[in-house]
Amino acid sequence: MRPKIIVILLLSTLTGICFGFYAVEAKADNDPGKKYGLLSYTDSDGKKKTVKTRKDWEKKRSRILSGMQQAMGRLPDLSAAGPVTAVFSDSLVTDKYTRYSVLLTVAPGETVPAYYYLPSGYSGKKPLPAILALHPTGEAGKGLVDGLSTRPNRAYGKELAERGYAVLAPDFPGYGELKDYDFSSDRYESGSMKGIFNHIRCVDFLVARPEVDPRNIGVIGHSLGGYNAIFVGAFEPRIKVVISSSGWTIFDFYRPWSEEGARRHGGRLGPWAQEVHMPLLRDQYHLDGDLFPFDLHEAVAAIAPRAFFSNSPREDYFSAEGVKVGMESIKEVYKLYGVTEKARAVYPEGGHDFPTEQRTAAYRFLDSELGLSPNDHFIE
Repeated sequence: MRPKIIVILLLSTLTGICFGFYAVEAKADNDPGKKYGLLSYTDSDGKKKTVKTRKDWEKKRSRILSGMQQAMGRLPDLSAAGPVTAVFSDSLVTDKYTRYSVLLTVAPGETVPAYYYLPSGYSGKKPLPAILALHPTGEAGKGLVDGLSTRPNRAYGKELAERGYAVLAPDFPGYGELKDYDFSSDRYESGSMKGIFNHIRCVDFLVARPEVDPRNIGVIGHSLGGYNAIFVGAFEPRIKVVISSSGWTIFDFYRPWSEEGARRHGGRLGPWAQEVHMPLLRDQYHLDGDLFPFDLHEAVAAIAPRAFFSNSPREDYFSAEGVKVGMESIKEVYKLYGVTEKARAVYPEGGHDFPTEQRTAAYRFLDSELGLSPNDHFIE
């Protein structure tokens, strides 16, 4: 029998989240007879419980967040971080938006470079819905969502500003202006947890802006940005809608983008254990998916009942088959809240991409959930 892990209660006064962590088995629970089911859990006394109500689900959700922290390290106490400060250094004015360069101080000694976009023609009559735009893997970091990419279909930060959103696009550690980030010397046990902390603090920045409607904030990302959008969405309830493109599948269905890459990182699941992601999956869980303390469809389910949209191409290494299996269980969770329509996935032909048709569908999903109405915000 595997030892149980005890995690203490963490209260975040900044976000209003109360995480109740309990003694949990090292592997997530599944419904009897359904390997990837979500509607059961093991309580602190080791008894199997069935999820029948929303209250039951909140107990299961707490265990999912606990499992994520077993894999990523503990989320630091946000109440000790102090207010986010922002230094604006320059701006780029276009006919559709103004892009500001901003340096956020998210904790003492911890800064996050970002682009902050405001659409041109904003009248100030009503606050804007806002988007946290998380970039994919690439040396240019936040520049990728601004169109600085050799690949098409990555400029969703700039495009959403053009559409009428306030948009914040931060660099992820290891990329852009943070390309020399030293993971070995920071206070985090994983790049994934550092990302969650940074992105929660980015939400703090957005809700404090007078031009932003704090009730209507979404997050979007592709690839690296796709799974980090899920991760912050699971922990941050102020995020109303999560868009993940090529960002997840059930771990059992994951296949690396190349055999050479898998060998270089120690096996099929090795890419997930890089320092920029979750090295504890290697150091504590030996790249054995059966030992992992959470699964990616569980992280998605932890977003419920808030809106979730997945672009999952059929030939992606984030296997669409695993997404389909996961979505079946995820929708059962959304059904508890009577909002199955808020969990949506599309499966276009092709590989690891965010094509125009699916990007447009994602933007319309955002519009619907966040109430974007251009006539309310702009001088025609």
